[in-house]
Amino acid sequence: MTDTQQRITHWIDGRPWTGTPERTGEVFDPATGSVTARVDLAGAATVDEAVASARGAFAAWRRTSLSRRTAVLFAFRRLLAERAGEVAAAITAEHGKVLDDAAGEVQRGLEVVEFACGIPHLLRGGHTAGVSTGVDVHAVRQPLGVTAVISPFNFPAMVPLWFVPLAIACGNSVVLKPSEKDPSASLLLARLWSEAGLPDGVLTVVQGDKEAVDRLLVHEDVASVSFVGSTPVARHVYETASAHGKRVQALGGAKNHMVVLPDADLDLAADAAVNAGFGSAGERCMAVSALVAVEPVADALVARIAERIAALRVGDGRRGCDMGPLVTAAHRDRVAGYVEAGVAAGAELVADGRTHPVDGDADGFWLGPTLFDRVTPDMSVYTDEIFGPVLSVLRADSYDAALALVNGSPYGNGAAIFTNDGGAARRFEEEVEAGMVGINVPIPVPVSSYSFGGWKDSLFGDTHAYGPDGVHFFTRTKTVTTRWPDPRHRGIDLGFPRND
Repeated sequence: MTDTQQRITHWIDGRPWTGTPERTGEVFDPATGSVTARVDLAGAATVDEAVASARGAFAAWRRTSLSRRTAVLFAFRRLLAERAGEVAAAITAEHGKVLDDAAGEVQRGLEVVEFACGIPHLLRGGHTAGVSTGVDVHAVRQPLGVTAVISPFNFPAMVPLWFVPLAIACGNSVVLKPSEKDPSASLLLARLWSEAGLPDGVLTVVQGDKEAVDRLLVHEDVASVSFVGSTPVARHVYETASAHGKRVQALGGAKNHMVVLPDADLDLAADAAVNAGFGSAGERCMAVSALVAVEPVADALVARIAERIAALRVGDGRRGCDMGPLVTAAHRDRVAGYVEAGVAAGAELVADGRTHPVDGDADGFWLGPTLFDRVTPDMSVYTDEIFGPVLSVLRADSYDAALALVNGSPYGNGAAIFTNDGGAARRFEEEVEAGMVGINVPIPVPVSSYSFGGWKDSLFGDTHAYGPDGVHFFTRTKTVTTRWPDPRHRGIDLGFPRND
Protein backbone atom coordinates (compact mmCIF):
# COMPACT_ATOMS: atom_id res chain seq x y z
CA MET A 1 0.00 0.00 0.00
CA THR A 2 1.48 3.35 -1.06
CA ASP A 3 1.40 6.54 0.98
CA THR A 4 -1.45 7.90 -1.16
CA GLN A 5 -3.65 4.84 -0.66
CA GLN A 6 -5.86 4.72 2.39
CA ARG A 7 -6.66 1.57 4.33
CA ILE A 8 -10.34 0.63 4.54
CA THR A 9 -11.08 -1.78 7.33
CA HIS A 10 -13.87 -3.24 9.45
CA TRP A 11 -16.05 -1.51 12.05
CA ILE A 12 -16.27 -3.64 15.20
CA ASP A 13 -17.27 -2.61 18.73
CA GLY A 14 -18.03 0.91 17.57
CA ARG A 15 -14.64 1.73 16.12
CA PRO A 16 -12.32 0.91 13.21
CA TRP A 17 -10.69 -2.49 13.54
CA THR A 18 -6.98 -2.47 14.40
CA GLY A 19 -6.06 -6.10 13.77
CA THR A 20 -3.91 -7.59 11.05
CA PRO A 21 -5.95 -8.47 7.94
CA GLU A 22 -5.93 -11.99 6.56
CA ARG A 23 -5.97 -10.58 3.01
CA THR A 24 -6.50 -7.25 1.27
CA GLY A 25 -8.04 -6.11 -2.00
CA GLU A 26 -7.79 -3.09 -4.27
CA VAL A 27 -10.38 -0.31 -4.44
CA PHE A 28 -10.45 1.68 -7.70
CA ASP A 29 -11.62 5.06 -8.86
CA PRO A 30 -13.52 3.83 -11.95
CA ALA A 31 -13.26 7.22 -13.66
CA THR A 32 -9.45 7.14 -13.68
CA GLY A 33 -8.66 3.45 -13.35
CA SER A 34 -6.32 4.17 -10.44
CA VAL A 35 -6.13 2.26 -7.17
CA THR A 36 -7.15 4.63 -4.38
CA ALA A 37 -7.28 2.31 -1.37
CA ARG A 38 -6.79 -1.19 -0.07
CA VAL A 39 -9.59 -2.89 1.76
CA ASP A 40 -9.14 -5.54 4.44
CA LEU A 41 -10.80 -8.82 3.48
CA ALA A 42 -12.09 -10.78 6.44
CA GLY A 43 -11.50 -14.44 6.94
CA ALA A 44 -13.51 -16.67 9.25
CA ALA A 45 -11.76 -15.44 12.40
CA THR A 46 -12.60 -11.79 11.76
CA VAL A 47 -16.18 -12.65 10.84
CA ASP A 48 -16.45 -14.55 14.12
CA GLU A 49 -15.13 -11.51 15.98
CA ALA A 50 -17.74 -9.28 14.33
CA VAL A 51 -20.58 -11.70 15.07
CA ALA A 52 -19.45 -12.05 18.69
CA SER A 53 -19.56 -8.26 19.05
CA ALA A 54 -23.06 -8.15 17.58
CA ARG A 55 -24.25 -11.00 19.77
CA GLY A 56 -22.90 -9.30 22.88
CA ALA A 57 -24.71 -6.07 22.03
CA PHE A 58 -28.01 -7.73 21.19
CA ALA A 59 -28.94 -8.68 24.75
CA ALA A 60 -29.06 -5.08 25.92
CA TRP A 61 -30.39 -3.57 22.69
CA ARG A 62 -33.42 -5.86 22.52
CA ARG A 63 -34.41 -4.63 26.00
CA THR A 64 -33.97 -0.99 25.03
CA SER A 65 -37.29 0.83 25.01
CA LEU A 66 -38.98 1.70 21.77
CA SER A 67 -38.81 5.37 22.67
CA ARG A 68 -35.03 5.15 23.05
CA ARG A 69 -34.63 3.20 19.80
CA THR A 70 -36.76 5.80 18.04
CA ALA A 71 -34.61 8.61 19.40
CA VAL A 72 -31.52 6.97 17.88
CA LEU A 73 -33.31 6.54 14.55
CA PHE A 74 -34.39 10.18 14.44
CA ALA A 75 -30.85 11.28 15.28
CA PHE A 76 -29.43 9.07 12.54
CA ARG A 77 -31.96 10.44 10.07
CA ARG A 78 -30.89 14.02 10.87
CA LEU A 79 -27.19 13.21 10.54
CA LEU A 80 -27.65 11.34 7.28
CA ALA A 81 -29.65 14.22 5.79
CA GLU A 82 -26.97 16.70 6.87
CA ARG A 83 -24.10 14.65 5.47
CA ALA A 84 -25.77 13.14 2.43
CA GLY A 85 -23.33 14.97 0.18
CA GLU A 86 -20.37 13.31 1.87
CA VAL A 87 -21.89 9.86 1.44
CA ALA A 88 -22.75 10.60 -2.20
CA ALA A 89 -19.19 11.74 -2.91
CA ALA A 90 -17.83 8.49 -1.50
CA ILE A 91 -20.19 6.51 -3.73
CA THR A 92 -19.13 8.38 -6.85
CA ALA A 93 -15.44 8.01 -6.02
CA GLU A 94 -15.64 4.20 -5.73
CA HIS A 95 -18.64 3.17 -7.80
CA GLY A 96 -18.45 5.79 -10.54
CA LYS A 97 -22.11 6.83 -10.77
CA VAL A 98 -22.63 10.55 -11.27
CA LEU A 99 -23.06 12.73 -8.18
CA ASP A 100 -26.73 13.47 -8.79
CA ASP A 101 -27.46 9.75 -9.05
CA ALA A 102 -25.48 9.04 -5.88
CA ALA A 103 -27.38 11.77 -4.05
CA GLY A 104 -30.65 10.22 -5.23
CA GLU A 105 -29.52 6.86 -3.88
CA VAL A 106 -28.93 8.35 -0.44
CA GLN A 107 -32.31 10.08 -0.55
CA ARG A 108 -34.16 6.84 -1.34
CA GLY A 109 -32.36 5.15 1.54
CA LEU A 110 -33.31 8.02 3.80
CA GLU A 111 -36.97 7.31 3.08
CA VAL A 112 -36.60 3.86 4.66
CA VAL A 113 -34.96 5.42 7.72
CA GLU A 114 -38.00 7.69 8.05
CA PHE A 115 -40.31 4.68 7.77
CA ALA A 116 -38.32 2.93 10.52
CA CYS A 117 -38.75 5.97 12.76
CA GLY A 118 -42.36 4.86 13.15
CA ILE A 119 -41.34 1.59 14.77
CA PRO A 120 -43.53 1.96 17.91
CA HIS A 121 -46.58 1.91 15.65
CA LEU A 122 -45.18 -0.82 13.38
CA LEU A 123 -44.51 -3.22 16.27
CA ARG A 124 -47.92 -2.97 17.86
CA GLY A 125 -49.24 -6.42 18.69
CA GLY A 126 -52.80 -7.68 18.96
CA HIS A 127 -54.93 -8.53 21.99
CA THR A 128 -58.18 -10.38 22.39
CA ALA A 129 -59.87 -10.50 25.78
CA GLY A 130 -62.13 -13.33 26.81
CA VAL A 131 -61.39 -15.84 24.03
CA SER A 132 -62.56 -18.40 26.55
CA THR A 133 -63.81 -18.15 30.09
CA GLY A 134 -61.21 -16.12 31.96
CA VAL A 135 -58.70 -16.51 29.11
CA ASP A 136 -57.04 -13.69 27.15
CA VAL A 137 -54.65 -13.94 24.18
CA HIS A 138 -52.16 -11.39 22.95
CA ALA A 139 -49.40 -11.45 20.32
CA VAL A 140 -46.07 -9.64 20.40
CA ARG A 141 -43.32 -9.23 17.78
CA GLN A 142 -39.81 -9.83 19.10
CA PRO A 143 -36.38 -9.43 17.46
CA LEU A 144 -34.49 -12.34 15.92
CA GLY A 145 -30.96 -11.73 17.23
CA VAL A 146 -27.89 -11.18 15.05
CA THR A 147 -28.95 -10.36 11.49
CA ALA A 148 -26.56 -10.40 8.54
CA VAL A 149 -26.91 -7.97 5.62
CA ILE A 150 -24.90 -8.68 2.45
CA SER A 151 -25.13 -5.75 0.05
CA PRO A 152 -24.03 -5.31 -3.60
CA PHE A 153 -21.70 -2.84 -5.26
CA ASN A 154 -24.32 -0.98 -7.27
CA PHE A 155 -26.05 0.67 -4.28
CA PRO A 156 -23.45 0.86 -1.50
CA ALA A 157 -25.65 3.14 0.65
CA MET A 158 -29.25 2.52 -0.40
CA VAL A 159 -29.31 -1.26 -0.06
CA PRO A 160 -27.81 -1.25 3.46
CA LEU A 161 -30.40 1.42 4.30
CA TRP A 162 -33.15 -0.90 3.05
CA PHE A 163 -32.32 -3.38 5.81
CA VAL A 164 -30.19 -1.96 8.62
CA PRO A 165 -32.59 0.71 10.00
CA LEU A 166 -35.51 -1.71 10.24
CA ALA A 167 -33.40 -4.48 11.73
CA ILE A 168 -32.05 -2.10 14.37
CA ALA A 169 -35.45 -0.51 15.03
CA CYS A 170 -36.93 -3.96 15.65
CA GLY A 171 -34.30 -4.64 18.33
CA ASN A 172 -31.79 -6.75 16.40
CA SER A 173 -28.07 -6.29 16.02
CA VAL A 174 -26.60 -6.24 12.51
CA VAL A 175 -23.47 -7.49 10.77
CA LEU A 176 -23.19 -5.66 7.45
CA LYS A 177 -20.97 -7.12 4.72
CA PRO A 178 -20.74 -4.53 1.92
CA SER A 179 -19.21 -5.08 -1.49
CA GLU A 180 -15.44 -5.01 -1.47
CA LYS A 181 -15.57 -2.91 -4.66
CA ASP A 182 -16.94 0.23 -2.95
CA PRO A 183 -16.73 -0.24 0.82
CA SER A 184 -16.33 3.33 2.11
CA ALA A 185 -20.01 4.29 2.19
CA SER A 186 -20.72 1.53 4.71
CA LEU A 187 -18.15 2.94 7.11
CA LEU A 188 -19.58 6.44 6.78
CA LEU A 189 -23.00 5.05 7.68
CA ALA A 190 -21.53 3.19 10.66
CA ARG A 191 -19.96 6.41 11.96
CA LEU A 192 -23.26 8.24 11.63
CA TRP A 193 -25.04 5.50 13.56
CA SER A 194 -22.44 5.80 16.29
CA GLU A 195 -22.82 9.59 16.42
CA ALA A 196 -26.58 9.10 16.65
CA GLY A 197 -26.11 7.19 19.90
CA LEU A 198 -26.35 3.59 18.71
CA PRO A 199 -24.56 1.43 21.30
CA ASP A 200 -21.29 -0.20 20.26
CA GLY A 201 -21.74 -3.57 18.61
CA VAL A 202 -25.36 -3.12 17.51
CA LEU A 203 -23.98 -2.44 14.04
CA THR A 204 -20.73 -3.98 12.87
CA VAL A 205 -19.27 -3.77 9.38
CA VAL A 206 -17.10 -6.61 8.16
CA GLN A 207 -15.35 -6.06 4.82
CA GLY A 208 -14.74 -9.07 2.64
CA ASP A 209 -15.57 -11.23 -0.34
CA LYS A 210 -16.97 -14.74 -0.79
CA GLU A 211 -15.00 -16.12 2.16
CA ALA A 212 -16.68 -13.71 4.56
CA VAL A 213 -20.10 -14.34 3.02
CA ASP A 214 -19.80 -18.09 3.29
CA ARG A 215 -18.87 -17.86 6.95
CA LEU A 216 -21.88 -15.65 7.71
CA LEU A 217 -24.20 -18.09 5.95
CA VAL A 218 -23.32 -20.95 8.29
CA HIS A 219 -22.46 -19.10 11.51
CA GLU A 220 -24.43 -20.57 14.39
CA ASP A 221 -25.07 -17.14 15.97
CA VAL A 222 -26.51 -15.51 12.83
CA ALA A 223 -30.31 -15.68 12.87
CA SER A 224 -31.13 -14.23 9.46
CA VAL A 225 -29.54 -13.22 6.18
CA SER A 226 -30.63 -10.39 3.87
CA PHE A 227 -28.94 -10.37 0.48
CA VAL A 228 -29.09 -8.44 -2.81
CA GLY A 229 -27.06 -9.56 -5.83
CA SER A 230 -27.06 -11.81 -8.87
CA THR A 231 -29.42 -14.76 -9.19
CA PRO A 232 -26.77 -17.51 -8.96
CA VAL A 233 -25.36 -16.04 -5.77
CA ALA A 234 -28.84 -15.35 -4.36
CA ARG A 235 -29.72 -19.00 -4.88
CA HIS A 236 -26.49 -20.06 -3.14
CA VAL A 237 -27.18 -17.71 -0.24
CA TYR A 238 -30.74 -18.95 0.15
CA GLU A 239 -29.95 -22.64 -0.08
CA THR A 240 -26.93 -22.49 2.21
CA ALA A 241 -28.33 -20.20 4.90
CA SER A 242 -31.77 -21.82 5.03
CA ALA A 243 -30.14 -25.25 5.28
CA HIS A 244 -28.47 -23.92 8.43
CA GLY A 245 -31.77 -22.85 9.96
CA LYS A 246 -31.67 -19.16 9.12
CA ARG A 247 -34.41 -16.88 7.92
CA VAL A 248 -33.43 -15.65 4.44
CA GLN A 249 -34.48 -12.96 1.99
CA ALA A 250 -32.24 -13.18 -1.08
CA LEU A 251 -33.01 -10.75 -3.89
CA GLY A 252 -31.53 -11.88 -7.18
CA GLY A 253 -31.10 -10.65 -10.73
CA ALA A 254 -33.50 -9.28 -13.28
CA LYS A 255 -34.31 -8.76 -16.92
CA ASN A 256 -36.77 -5.91 -16.65
CA HIS A 257 -39.08 -5.35 -19.60
CA MET A 258 -40.72 -2.15 -20.78
CA VAL A 259 -43.66 -2.70 -23.14
CA VAL A 260 -44.67 0.21 -25.38
CA LEU A 261 -48.12 -0.01 -26.96
CA PRO A 262 -49.02 1.80 -30.20
CA ASP A 263 -51.13 4.44 -28.40
CA ALA A 264 -48.30 5.48 -26.05
CA ASP A 265 -46.70 8.92 -26.02
CA LEU A 266 -43.51 7.97 -27.86
CA ASP A 267 -41.50 10.95 -26.62
CA LEU A 268 -42.37 10.08 -23.03
CA ALA A 269 -41.52 6.42 -23.69
CA ALA A 270 -38.18 7.31 -25.32
CA ASP A 271 -37.20 9.53 -22.39
CA ALA A 272 -38.14 6.78 -19.96
CA ALA A 273 -36.22 4.11 -21.89
CA VAL A 274 -33.03 6.20 -21.88
CA ASN A 275 -33.37 7.15 -18.23
CA ALA A 276 -34.13 3.61 -17.09
CA GLY A 277 -31.73 1.87 -19.43
CA PHE A 278 -28.61 3.97 -19.00
CA GLY A 279 -28.88 5.62 -15.60
CA SER A 280 -26.05 4.48 -13.33
CA ALA A 281 -24.52 2.91 -16.46
CA GLY A 282 -27.22 0.25 -16.36
CA GLU A 283 -25.83 -1.15 -13.10
CA ARG A 284 -29.24 -1.36 -11.45
CA CYS A 285 -31.30 -4.43 -10.71
CA MET A 286 -34.33 -2.39 -11.77
CA ALA A 287 -32.79 -1.04 -15.00
CA VAL A 288 -34.84 -1.55 -18.16
CA SER A 289 -32.76 -3.79 -20.41
CA ALA A 290 -35.46 -5.15 -22.74
CA LEU A 291 -37.89 -2.85 -24.54
CA VAL A 292 -40.77 -4.56 -26.32
CA ALA A 293 -42.23 -2.30 -29.01
CA VAL A 294 -45.68 -3.33 -30.21
CA GLU A 295 -45.92 -2.53 -33.89
CA PRO A 296 -46.22 -0.26 -35.76
CA VAL A 297 -44.24 2.03 -33.43
CA ALA A 298 -40.82 0.35 -33.31
CA ASP A 299 -39.10 2.39 -36.03
CA ALA A 300 -40.27 5.72 -34.64
CA LEU A 301 -39.41 4.74 -31.06
CA VAL A 302 -35.93 3.46 -31.90
CA ALA A 303 -35.18 6.66 -33.80
CA ARG A 304 -36.20 8.76 -30.79
CA ILE A 305 -34.06 6.71 -28.41
CA ALA A 306 -31.04 6.88 -30.70
CA GLU A 307 -31.38 10.67 -30.94
CA ARG A 308 -31.36 10.97 -27.16
CA ILE A 309 -28.42 8.59 -26.77
CA ALA A 310 -26.28 10.71 -29.08
CA ALA A 311 -26.78 13.70 -26.78
CA LEU A 312 -25.78 11.89 -23.58
CA ARG A 313 -22.58 13.09 -21.96
CA VAL A 314 -20.52 10.17 -20.67
CA GLY A 315 -17.63 10.86 -18.33
CA ASP A 316 -16.38 11.49 -14.82
CA GLY A 317 -19.34 11.65 -12.44
CA ARG A 318 -17.81 14.66 -10.71
CA ARG A 319 -17.95 16.76 -13.90
CA GLY A 320 -21.69 17.05 -14.33
CA CYS A 321 -21.94 14.20 -16.84
CA ASP A 322 -25.07 12.17 -17.51
CA MET A 323 -23.49 8.73 -17.17
CA GLY A 324 -20.31 7.55 -15.51
CA PRO A 325 -17.99 4.54 -15.93
CA LEU A 326 -18.62 0.93 -15.02
CA VAL A 327 -17.41 -0.22 -11.64
CA THR A 328 -14.35 -2.26 -12.72
CA ALA A 329 -12.33 -2.94 -15.84
CA ALA A 330 -13.31 -6.61 -15.72
CA HIS A 331 -17.00 -5.74 -15.62
CA ARG A 332 -16.59 -3.23 -18.45
CA ASP A 333 -14.92 -5.90 -20.56
CA ARG A 334 -17.66 -8.40 -19.73
CA VAL A 335 -20.38 -5.98 -20.86
CA ALA A 336 -18.41 -5.11 -24.01
CA GLY A 337 -18.33 -8.84 -24.73
CA TYR A 338 -22.12 -8.86 -24.84
CA VAL A 339 -22.04 -6.04 -27.39
CA GLU A 340 -19.79 -8.19 -29.58
CA ALA A 341 -22.08 -11.19 -29.05
CA GLY A 342 -25.13 -9.20 -30.06
CA VAL A 343 -23.52 -8.12 -33.30
CA ALA A 344 -22.40 -11.69 -34.03
CA ALA A 345 -25.93 -12.98 -33.38
CA GLY A 346 -27.38 -10.62 -35.96
CA ALA A 347 -28.94 -7.89 -33.84
CA GLU A 348 -28.90 -4.42 -35.38
CA LEU A 349 -26.40 -2.21 -33.51
CA VAL A 350 -28.04 1.23 -33.59
CA ALA A 351 -25.75 2.92 -31.04
CA ASP A 352 -22.33 1.48 -30.16
CA GLY A 353 -21.22 2.43 -26.66
CA ARG A 354 -17.68 1.34 -27.40
CA THR A 355 -17.23 4.40 -29.62
CA HIS A 356 -19.27 6.92 -27.64
CA PRO A 357 -17.31 10.12 -26.76
CA VAL A 358 -16.03 10.23 -23.17
CA ASP A 359 -15.27 13.22 -20.96
CA GLY A 360 -12.85 11.49 -18.64
CA ASP A 361 -9.47 9.92 -18.09
CA ALA A 362 -8.42 7.52 -20.82
CA ASP A 363 -7.81 4.79 -18.25
CA GLY A 364 -11.33 4.94 -16.83
CA PHE A 365 -13.66 1.97 -17.17
CA TRP A 366 -15.79 3.43 -19.95
CA LEU A 367 -18.55 1.97 -22.05
CA GLY A 368 -21.19 4.30 -23.44
CA PRO A 369 -24.90 3.68 -23.98
CA THR A 370 -25.55 0.87 -26.44
CA LEU A 371 -28.79 0.24 -28.34
CA PHE A 372 -29.71 -2.94 -30.21
CA ASP A 373 -32.75 -3.26 -32.44
CA ARG A 374 -34.42 -6.38 -33.87
CA VAL A 375 -33.22 -8.53 -30.99
CA THR A 376 -34.72 -12.02 -30.80
CA PRO A 377 -35.43 -14.03 -27.63
CA ASP A 378 -32.61 -16.51 -28.30
CA MET A 379 -29.82 -13.90 -28.24
CA SER A 380 -27.61 -13.58 -25.14
CA VAL A 381 -28.15 -9.82 -25.05
CA TYR A 382 -31.76 -10.66 -24.26
CA THR A 383 -31.53 -13.83 -22.17
CA ASP A 384 -28.70 -12.77 -19.83
CA GLU A 385 -28.60 -10.12 -17.13
CA ILE A 386 -25.87 -7.89 -18.56
CA PHE A 387 -25.87 -5.27 -15.80
CA GLY A 388 -24.53 -2.55 -18.06
CA PRO A 389 -25.67 0.19 -20.45
CA VAL A 390 -27.11 -2.12 -23.12
CA LEU A 391 -30.74 -1.74 -24.18
CA SER A 392 -32.29 -4.38 -26.45
CA VAL A 393 -35.39 -3.65 -28.53
CA LEU A 394 -37.65 -6.54 -29.45
CA ARG A 395 -40.61 -6.16 -31.80
CA ALA A 396 -44.01 -7.70 -31.15
CA ASP A 397 -47.10 -7.67 -33.33
CA SER A 398 -49.63 -7.58 -30.48
CA TYR A 399 -50.15 -7.00 -26.77
CA ASP A 400 -50.48 -10.74 -26.25
CA ALA A 401 -47.14 -11.42 -27.96
CA ALA A 402 -45.46 -8.74 -25.85
CA LEU A 403 -46.91 -10.16 -22.65
CA ALA A 404 -45.73 -13.65 -23.61
CA LEU A 405 -42.18 -12.33 -23.96
CA VAL A 406 -42.27 -10.74 -20.52
CA ASN A 407 -43.81 -13.74 -18.80
CA GLY A 408 -41.49 -16.13 -20.60
CA SER A 409 -38.48 -14.69 -18.81
CA PRO A 410 -37.15 -16.66 -15.84
CA TYR A 411 -36.88 -13.35 -13.98
CA GLY A 412 -39.78 -11.46 -12.45
CA ASN A 413 -38.34 -8.39 -10.77
CA GLY A 414 -39.97 -5.42 -12.49
CA ALA A 415 -42.02 -4.74 -15.62
CA ALA A 416 -43.49 -1.57 -17.09
CA ILE A 417 -46.03 -0.69 -19.73
CA PHE A 418 -46.40 2.60 -21.55
CA THR A 419 -49.88 3.29 -22.85
CA ASN A 420 -52.76 5.77 -22.70
CA ASP A 421 -55.29 2.92 -22.62
CA GLY A 422 -56.51 2.32 -19.07
CA GLY A 423 -58.00 -1.04 -19.96
CA ALA A 424 -54.71 -2.30 -21.39
CA ALA A 425 -52.82 -1.02 -18.35
CA ARG A 426 -55.23 -2.75 -15.97
CA ARG A 427 -54.95 -6.00 -17.92
CA PHE A 428 -51.14 -5.79 -17.84
CA GLU A 429 -51.18 -5.14 -14.10
CA GLU A 430 -53.22 -8.29 -13.58
CA GLU A 431 -51.48 -10.58 -16.06
CA VAL A 432 -47.78 -9.74 -15.90
CA GLU A 433 -45.62 -12.07 -13.80
CA ALA A 434 -43.46 -9.60 -11.92
CA GLY A 435 -43.28 -8.41 -8.34
CA MET A 436 -43.18 -4.70 -9.20
CA VAL A 437 -45.15 -3.12 -12.03
CA GLY A 438 -45.00 0.36 -13.53
CA ILE A 439 -47.77 2.02 -15.53
CA ASN A 440 -45.98 4.76 -17.50
CA VAL A 441 -43.29 4.45 -14.80
CA PRO A 442 -40.13 2.73 -16.08
CA ILE A 443 -38.48 1.93 -12.72
CA PRO A 444 -41.31 0.99 -10.33
CA VAL A 445 -39.30 0.90 -7.09
CA PRO A 446 -41.89 1.14 -4.29
CA VAL A 447 -41.88 3.92 -1.74
CA SER A 448 -40.71 2.95 1.74
CA SER A 449 -44.18 2.19 3.12
CA TYR A 450 -44.54 -0.62 0.56
CA SER A 451 -42.09 -3.48 0.05
CA PHE A 452 -39.49 -4.17 -2.65
CA GLY A 453 -39.11 -7.58 -4.26
CA GLY A 454 -39.62 -9.66 -7.36
CA TRP A 455 -40.98 -13.03 -8.39
CA LYS A 456 -39.52 -16.20 -9.90
CA ASP A 457 -35.70 -16.21 -10.11
CA SER A 458 -35.52 -12.64 -8.86
CA LEU A 459 -36.35 -13.59 -5.26
CA PHE A 460 -35.43 -16.52 -3.03
CA GLY A 461 -37.43 -16.59 0.16
CA ASP A 462 -40.93 -15.35 0.84
CA THR A 463 -40.24 -11.91 2.28
CA HIS A 464 -39.58 -8.71 0.36
CA ALA A 465 -37.37 -5.84 1.51
CA TYR A 466 -38.35 -2.90 3.74
CA GLY A 467 -41.92 -1.74 4.28
CA PRO A 468 -44.31 -4.07 6.15
CA ASP A 469 -42.46 -7.16 4.89
CA GLY A 470 -39.24 -5.81 6.37
CA VAL A 471 -40.80 -5.46 9.82
CA HIS A 472 -42.15 -8.99 9.60
CA PHE A 473 -38.80 -10.37 8.44
CA PHE A 474 -36.81 -8.86 11.30
CA THR A 475 -39.26 -9.97 14.00
CA ARG A 476 -40.98 -13.17 14.99
CA THR A 477 -44.40 -13.49 16.55
CA LYS A 478 -44.96 -14.82 20.02
CA THR A 479 -48.53 -15.58 21.07
CA VAL A 480 -49.30 -15.53 24.78
CA THR A 481 -52.40 -17.16 26.29
CA THR A 482 -53.21 -15.95 29.81
CA ARG A 483 -55.59 -17.11 32.50
CA TRP A 484 -55.63 -15.57 35.92
CA PRO A 485 -57.37 -18.14 38.15
CA ASP A 486 -60.46 -17.04 39.99
CA PRO A 487 -59.52 -17.16 43.68
CA ARG A 488 -62.64 -19.23 44.21
CA HIS A 489 -61.33 -22.01 41.94
CA ARG A 490 -60.59 -25.34 43.57
CA GLY A 491 -59.94 -28.85 42.37
CA ILE A 492 -57.86 -30.82 39.87
CA ASP A 493 -58.92 -31.65 36.31
CA LEU A 494 -56.65 -34.02 34.34
CA GLY A 495 -58.74 -33.82 31.17
CA PHE A 496 -57.63 -32.17 27.91
CA PRO A 497 -57.99 -28.37 28.08
CA ARG A 498 -61.38 -27.21 26.79
CA ASN A 499 -62.54 -23.94 25.25
CA ASP A 500 -65.68 -23.25 27.20
